[in-house]
Amino acid sequence: YQKHIDFQTMVDSTLAQVGKNLSQAMRILEDGQSGQDVATVLHLVHNLIHEGEEEEDKPSQHRMQNVGEQGHMALLGHSLAAYISVLDRERLRKLTTRILSDTTLWLCRLFRYENGSAYFHEDDRDGLVKVCRLVINARYEEYASEGYAVLSSKQPVIYQSASGRPGLGQHLCSQLGLPLSSLCTVPCNTVFGSQHQMDVALLDKLIKEDKEAGKLPLLLIANAGTPGAGHTDKLGRLKDLCDQYSMWLHLEGVNLATLALGQATSAIMAANRSDSMTLTPGQWLGLPAVSAVTLYRHEDPALSLAAGLTSSQPVAKLRALPLWLSLQYLGHNGIVQKIKHATVLSQQLLQKLKTLASIKTSVSLGEQLLQLVPASGMDVVELEDEGTCVRFSPLLTAAVLGTQQGDVEDLVEKLSELVPVMSSTMCLRQDFREETHRHSPSLIYVEELSWPGLGAVRYEPQAEGIDESRRKQELEKINTELLKKLQELDTDIIFSTGPEFGTQENCIFVGMVTEDVDVSELVNTIATLGRDIEESGRLLENMTEVVRKGILEAELQLQKANEEKLMEEGVMRQLPLVGSVLNWFSPVQSSIKGRTFNLAAGTVLCVTVNIKEF
Repeated sequence: YQKHIDFQTMVDSTLAQVGKNLSQAMRILEDGQSGQDVATVLHLVHNLIHEGEEEEDKPSQHRMQNVGEQGHMALLGHSLAAYISVLDRERLRKLTTRILSDTTLWLCRLFRYENGSAYFHEDDRDGLVKVCRLVINARYEEYASEGYAVLSSKQPVIYQSASGRPGLGQHLCSQLGLPLSSLCTVPCNTVFGSQHQMDVALLDKLIKEDKEAGKLPLLLIANAGTPGAGHTDKLGRLKDLCDQYSMWLHLEGVNLATLALGQATSAIMAANRSDSMTLTPGQWLGLPAVSAVTLYRHEDPALSLAAGLTSSQPVAKLRALPLWLSLQYLGHNGIVQKIKHATVLSQQLLQKLKTLASIKTSVSLGEQLLQLVPASGMDVVELEDEGTCVRFSPLLTAAVLGTQQGDVEDLVEKLSELVPVMSSTMCLRQDFREETHRHSPSLIYVEELSWPGLGAVRYEPQAEGIDESRRKQELEKINTELLKKLQELDTDIIFSTGPEFGTQENCIFVGMVTEDVDVSELVNTIATLGRDIEESGRLLENMTEVVRKGILEAELQLQKANEEKLMEEGVMRQLPLVGSVLNWFSPVQSSIKGRTFNLAAGTVLCVTVNIKEF
């Protein structure tokens, strides 16, 4: 219910912000009916870019791309493309053809992909979509005239690795209009080789089964650097298998960047035998807003045109202009140096890590590293077998963030500080669990596998005879107060409500600890504070109940005293004017009863005092 309330609040807030933005947009348009000057418009853009920055608590944590001179060249390319597009048609055709051919030639030579063609695209998945259309056109002769009807007779199959990019296969099927049954995910090696490399023998078996079922093995997507762990498939063996079954081999991955180095590994060198591969030079070289590139080999230009890999429109060819400018600015040596710098950073970190004890990473560790060394580009990834890991991929981040060797040194220093604390925490987790069980049933150990700290506990109230709703209220109240008390202790241990998107509620999460922490004393402190809070609350409730009963009893006694007075003195004496006359002629002896409330005993005591009324 609470999650529903939070979600509804978020939706309401979003809708309110959208409404506010629409109102502002309409007001700007109405205020500027006669148009606004350039300075005013640019000032508006500036305000929109920096809107809300003064309200942010930690602006330093936001990653800002390191835009150097080569970055400005790339951005300049977008402006030039707009200006060039207004040239006369013949001059535009000649210029764009030259830009496209130059850029294609440079990329093919730089990444050792001879006799290749290039397709430039904004979405880095779009090249693969176009390649799949090319292969479908080539393998189904009647596809151009009959369309998707020809696919029903022999269903095409696209193979991808289980370690591949999440959602890529589903995107392909969606864009190509293929059923998900046309997608085959190939498991990775589990006995021999890397757990992130495609199982070649199993792939061979799957292809044979599909052929026997009357399907058409169409295309294989392999990795030269998996998105999670950066592993490279056995590209040479996969290419041989694709040749055997007349399949198209497409490659993607960050390790393709190393093809530009003078001494690329033999595993990567096999990439130049592929039928196509997608490159992302913008990330590798730190070039903002530069399109991705898919290099491919095919002899039939008509099929390439039908698949959308080539275009007769000159403006479409201008997508290569930002990269054309940037490649000329950097030069061959500058490009190689940037990629080599990233590989050196990886090797530097690897050598440093070998000097440290074995590291078992966690989400908390990754987030702390990102905050402590933001220029390192560290991030956290989920791997199927290893779990949550910290990833350092300078080929993707170093050029963008300007990562230097000093940043790696800082990263290693922070690791050397955090790893011992994390290791001691891991060693003491079992002790914490056992000590918590000794205080059962008042303390309950809560299993939260994603929590990297010492553990999580919940204090359970021991009251009996209360309903479930009341028990939940007590549970929340006590644990909230207990967390507050623990956070006030003079200790380096961090107590919190746990992960932002955790599944456990009303729990106290204990953070990482050093090896000198007395776990038994820590758990005993938690239990004692919880018991004190519960007893204090129970005493307050008892006192409240006693006071309430005392007030009711006093009210009853007052009512009884009034009734006795009425019977003793008569009704006439209670009337203001008549009563005064009667009391003057015939005074009465009356008794006034004083009352005191004994808080400890919870009783009302009466003291009678006789006085004579005049």
